[in-house]
Amino acid sequence: SVEDILREGEEQDRVPLQKLQLLGESEELRGLLLNPHLRQLLLTIDQAEDKSFLMKKYMQEPLFVEFADCCLRIVEPPEKENILPK
Repeated sequence: SVEDILREGEEQDRVPLQKLQLLGESEELRGLLLNPHLRQLLLTIDQAEDKSFLMKKYMQEPLFVEFADCCLRIVEPPEKENILPK
């Protein structure tokens, strides 16, 4: 449950529930999740005993990195001063 997840780990490592809900509203993220290979990777991690090992392994996969980057952009948007003008 959400409550169990929120109780795990340190307070500073948590993402507020409101920001997590933004993930469900992202069209870009929904598009990525249509990829069956990415879905299989996520299911494998979810069902794994050693999630840390798999995360390290999958962070070498460009598709998984694209997914992770997309999630991070949603919950932690880059600050405007760090963005180069177009």
